Amino acid sequence: MNKKQLPIYLTFLLSIILWGCAEEDSTSESPVLAKGYDRHVELHWPKTDGINDYEVWVSTENNSFSKRATVQDTMYMDFVNDLGNNLTLKYKIVGLNEQGENLEVGITQANTMDFSDEELINMVEYYTFRYFWEGAEPTSGMGPERIHIDGDYPQNDQSVVTTGGTGFGIFGIIAAMDRGWITKEQGVARFDKMVSFLENADRFHGVWPHWIYGETGKARSFSDKDNGGDLVESAFLMQGLLAVREYFKNGNENEKNLANRIDHLWKTMEWDWYTQGGHDVLYWHWSPTHEWEMDFPLEGYNECLITYILAASSPTHSIPASAYHKGWARSGGINTDVEAYGYPLHLKHNGSEAMGGPLFWAHYSYLGLNPKGLTDQYANYWEENKNHTLINRAWCVENPNDYKGYGKDLWGLTASYTITGYAAHRPGGDLGVISPTAALSSIAYTPEESLKVIKNLYYNYGEKVFGRYGFYDALSPENDYYPKRYLAIDQGPIVTMIENYRSGLGWKLFMGAPEIQEGLKKLGFESNP
Repeated sequence: MNKKQLPIYLTFLLSIILWGCAEEDSTSESPVLAKGYDRHVELHWPKTDGINDYEVWVSTENNSFSKRATVQDTMYMDFVNDLGNNLTLKYKIVGLNEQGENLEVGITQANTMDFSDEELINMVEYYTFRYFWEGAEPTSGMGPERIHIDGDYPQNDQSVVTTGGTGFGIFGIIAAMDRGWITKEQGVARFDKMVSFLENADRFHGVWPHWIYGETGKARSFSDKDNGGDLVESAFLMQGLLAVREYFKNGNENEKNLANRIDHLWKTMEWDWYTQGGHDVLYWHWSPTHEWEMDFPLEGYNECLITYILAASSPTHSIPASAYHKGWARSGGINTDVEAYGYPLHLKHNGSEAMGGPLFWAHYSYLGLNPKGLTDQYANYWEENKNHTLINRAWCVENPNDYKGYGKDLWGLTASYTITGYAAHRPGGDLGVISPTAALSSIAYTPEESLKVIKNLYYNYGEKVFGRYGFYDALSPENDYYPKRYLAIDQGPIVTMIENYRSGLGWKLFMGAPEIQEGLKKLGFESNP
């Protein structure tokens, strides 16, 4: 077993103990580990020298085994809809060497059982957390930009980490500590690795680039002139890091030290630099070679609200309130008065005014910033995000393009992989591709409607859409498109917003930061969750 497989194997063993929903075979020393869920069983076994392929066999009764799969991996998820439910299953793993000889690796047992809604939601949150835990880039501990299960990376970017996506996933790691999926000591060690990486990675006036090479900490260009600081992605990252600071600031010596190091990173971010010398607006990018040539002012409404909240809250490099009101809010031009499917929108969604933009606009800025009871002179943000979600859903239910599969249990348009590569799907810009993160990350706004999507995807689509890190990034029944690929920016909001729906943990931590409360007051917000 190699170094990367060992922690995955041990983590899985721990998860069996914590969940208590699997029984091992009477041969207690079997190296095969199995855990049963509702409609699938997850199996792990150690890699055996000289073995290239493994056969997975199952028996439901009388020790009569039938083959389920042949794999090269040492992990397999067996979806057992064809066998029934509430099953007692015996599994056998057989290794095959180059000569075609068989070697029995081990036998174990697992039970499946009908899940309650809470158990199903818990399972989805846990699996999605694993993207940022087991799937993390090993040198930096950060979230990889993408994980392709097929191992095909056309851009040769399998070691590239994402600042914003990592910030999203950080909330999931905090939730994992809180729920006992990992120990607090493990969480501290992972965050220590991340912070050490960020302390030494490329920064541009305190701001990190969008993409960073995980092995070196050097910036990877996002586009030709985007090779420097990315203020928005760094805001998404700091939203998560401040939650970590709040979680540990009153802890033991190691925890307090971690919190203090995060505080230093926070205080050395030069938000005011990104006003181009004092303009009443923030700018997305600055490059050491192209300077301000990208010239992308942050004007609402889109996913960038958190950038202004953090910039106004900075204790060292704060921006004036006028930048928010004149820049982001366009001196009141951010407001509109439109209605779609009976749901009003009061914020002018850039380029998507009639029915709202892609649904990630209701997620990215609100993973730590609690939209419940959050108001200013421009909007009630809970109502805005809820209506945005319901419009998106209503479009899919109406299904004006008559796409296969769309309905009350399959909806959600946002930015994700698509049949043409990558697209920001939205009402009016619909390619027949559903992105699970859209409905799942909206669960706080639409719990019943989002749960229907979870159930449909898991129970009816199964292995087509659900893998080792939760639901894959996109699907299109219309185009028979089921890529086994993940993106950090889509997995992060799922795990975080599910936890916010269940406990409000991320919201409580971020909103508990004293300077955030001061920044909100400075900009004219009221918060009464």
